Amino acid sequence: MALFTPTYFSPIAQYISIVNSNSITFEVEENYQKQSYRNRCYIFGANGKQLLNIPISHTNKTSDKLKMRDVLIENSSWQRQHYKSLTTAYNHSPFFEFYKDDLQFIFTKKYKYLLDVNIDSFQFINNALDLSKKYSISKIYNENPINDFRYLAAVKNDDQTKYISYIQMFEDKNGFLKNLSILDLLFMEGPNSINFLKKL
Repeated sequence: MALFTPTYFSPIAQYISIVNSNSITFEVEENYQKQSYRNRCYIFGANGKQLLNIPISHTNKTSDKLKMRDVLIENSSWQRQHYKSLTTAYNHSPFFEFYKDDLQFIFTKKYKYLLDVNIDSFQFINNALDLSKKYSISKIYNENPINDFRYLAAVKNDDQTKYISYIQMFEDKNGFLKNLSILDLLFMEGPNSINFLKKL
């Protein structure tokens, strides 16, 4: 069993580990941590690395003991803003047109919990790349699992992954940006993204 924190359109490093794992469990009993990939992802915009952040509701804030499964989101305008940002950044990419209709589902569905957004984003990538990965949800907090990939949810983790570069939309003026959201790879490489992930 490989243990992952459910994140929002996860960074490529997380999908490298997902692709190479036979059994996936999403950790939902851990305490929510701010400034992580749990509620954010990074894409390649015209001006470089661009943050897409899901606003978290503070109505259920109980110090630092809020579990990941209980995190509520603010259903304001984030979905419209995120989809607009993705369209602006990737509308002319090779594969955005191919995936945008299925992607819109996530940006039109009414959500209450962050976990549901993250699971839906995983399911979207799971289907888009034909990964056929089944997953389970944790029932108890596992402090020391054998295959622990929860650290990949931290934005500031010491990422030692050796990346293979691929063509990115704005790399001519910004250079190659590593470990962006899996969406960046998907929109540029399409079905070939799975081969890229398996090489790493």
